[in-house]
Amino acid sequence: MTWSLSIDPLMPLSAIIALGMVIALVCAYLLFLGSRGALMRTLCLALLALALLNPAILREDREFLPSTVVVVSDNSQSQQLENRSQQTAEVTQNIVSQLQAIEGIDLRQISLNDTSMETRDGTRAFTAISNELADVPPERIAGAILITDGQIHDVPSTAENLGFSAPIHALVTGREGEFDRRLKVAKAPRFGLVGSTQIVQLEMIEEGTPQPFGSRAEVTVRRNGDILSKQFITSGYAAEITVEIEHGGENIYEFEVESLDGELTQLNNRSLVTIDGIRENLRVLLVSGSPHAGERTWRNLLKSDASVDLVHFTILRPPEKQDGTPINQLSLIAFPTRELFSVKIDEFDLIIFDRYERRGVLPLLYFDNIARYVSNGGAVLIAGGPDYAEENSIFRTPLGRVLPATPTGEIFEQPFHASVSELGLRHPVTRNLPGAGEIPPQWGKWFRLVGADVQEGQPVMTALDNKPLLVLSRVGKGRVAALLSDHVWLWARGYEGGGPHVPLLRRLAHWLMKEPDLEEEALRLSLTGSTLTTERQTLANLVDPVTLTTPSGKTEQVKLTKNTSGHWTASIKAEELGLYSATDGAHTALINVGPPNPREFLEVVSTTKTLASITTQSKGIAERVAANGSTSLSVPNIIAQRASSQYHGNGWIGIKRTDASILNGIDRYPLLIGFLGLALLLGLLSFTWYREGR
Repeated sequence: MTWSLSIDPLMPLSAIIALGMVIALVCAYLLFLGSRGALMRTLCLALLALALLNPAILREDREFLPSTVVVVSDNSQSQQLENRSQQTAEVTQNIVSQLQAIEGIDLRQISLNDTSMETRDGTRAFTAISNELADVPPERIAGAILITDGQIHDVPSTAENLGFSAPIHALVTGREGEFDRRLKVAKAPRFGLVGSTQIVQLEMIEEGTPQPFGSRAEVTVRRNGDILSKQFITSGYAAEITVEIEHGGENIYEFEVESLDGELTQLNNRSLVTIDGIRENLRVLLVSGSPHAGERTWRNLLKSDASVDLVHFTILRPPEKQDGTPINQLSLIAFPTRELFSVKIDEFDLIIFDRYERRGVLPLLYFDNIARYVSNGGAVLIAGGPDYAEENSIFRTPLGRVLPATPTGEIFEQPFHASVSELGLRHPVTRNLPGAGEIPPQWGKWFRLVGADVQEGQPVMTALDNKPLLVLSRVGKGRVAALLSDHVWLWARGYEGGGPHVPLLRRLAHWLMKEPDLEEEALRLSLTGSTLTTERQTLANLVDPVTLTTPSGKTEQVKLTKNTSGHWTASIKAEELGLYSATDGAHTALINVGPPNPREFLEVVSTTKTLASITTQSKGIAERVAANGSTSLSVPNIIAQRASSQYHGNGWIGIKRTDASILNGIDRYPLLIGFLGLALLLGLLSFTWYREGR
């Protein structure tokens, strides 16, 4: 409640002033003459002039608003090192208890671990403060207290940028004398051609050590979890590491520098680089044998794929054909067998034999070359018809030792629906083919099947009482497939509605050429927003739990569940930035959450220097809560004070108590108006007459 004096003139102020001057002159003249009763007349006239000013006493009913204080608890990843999180919890509890005991304080608390993972790169304390105080007028803000390790990445350059005038205090956790070694990726390519080498620039940085430049340490280079090389790197200088792009898709390279004895943490001794491998156009050799209606199906499919360079030869005139046609009238190109199957065979990613018969075009030696080509990492597809079952079958060559299906000599010529086997429902080549879920599949019929027994491999498609139709196999480092029918062209022509020939044949070709996304056994990590998904692709009916390791080194057993597409998956929220790894004992997957070099781990040594400028400008202070290596905490007392030139002292910090209030109402008590004023005037006039009448 506040009392004050108010004046509300009954006449224009200029008129009252003029009247006052006249009254003053008259009174002065009377006093000068020494007239009897002059003093009383002067008082009476002065009271009349004062009454015209209408003075009044005001009583204001005000409700003082609380002063808002923000307490920021830094629970970011760097605060999880050593005992910083414990220090933060203890100091926060002490500060909050003190503020709650001070009357007229509106306490706001912020925990920085709740910040969105999608947008965060580093600890953004002042952004959080600004968001929290968005609904508070600047004049009501009493200050902010930060409990942090000092590694704040959005510190304003000047106190004017805070948006309010109140002290900022920083209570710094950690200990003096900390030192740390970290590895930083200075430069890395995003893409690279498969088979090429790329250069990654690394920097080893040592902070808090007596020799920050010139010390040497060993760096281990891993690709997809496998060690590639080890070499030495010097602190303070960029080092160039050469890596080879092994395959298309993501190539994940992990760099780890050996730890420094006694360093603060080893979590930032590792860095991850992901380089997308881009294949130069895949080279495919298509050899067509006996002409048939579907001869152009493979050619059209491969020519429509922009990532494929196709070399196509059709055997129209086998050597044994003798019809008397003069040589100079033949417009055929000689088949360059030696160049293709001996000199340049390793340049092809895939060789396809479409209804090829062994009729002396290729010597047996070249089939042996092809078999070795497969064992060394190449790929062969046999698209067979009656030729595969006959005496001149390509199976009866040295290539037969790597083929997955042995022909029985039978040929079944009757209508049937191709179907995906139980194994094929889980195989990436045939999984989720459109129409495969129906019984029978919603595809057009085929009319020829070559009888064969599966020797090695996986029959992913079957027909006619589970006889193999499409068999896939791995041989050495390479891959082989056998399609035991030459009627896939019926799907391409749309017979009886056709079928999914494009996705089937394209997946088949890319599986043979080792497309990573089509691996049968794989463990993958992916990130959508802040959700980290572990995915297990397998042909097995059961999978083992996956051990997930977070960037801070915590491990968690993740149990996978099977989804509708046949994958085994599990999802968790990614709470930390940095490198996550997952393993089931046989497979390993890596993913980096956030930027390649998270600011949260670039600098982890606790310090008061980062916040010293802003705290000084705001008349606050930045100091450690455990100075000189002491295990006990020294939490300052909090004092609420009016505006001051300094808000800290020995063992205490201050907050600014504001005068903000809400006016609920005003009571006005006139002094010379009404009965009181009338009584005074009448009383004074009566007294004047009484004196003069004597």
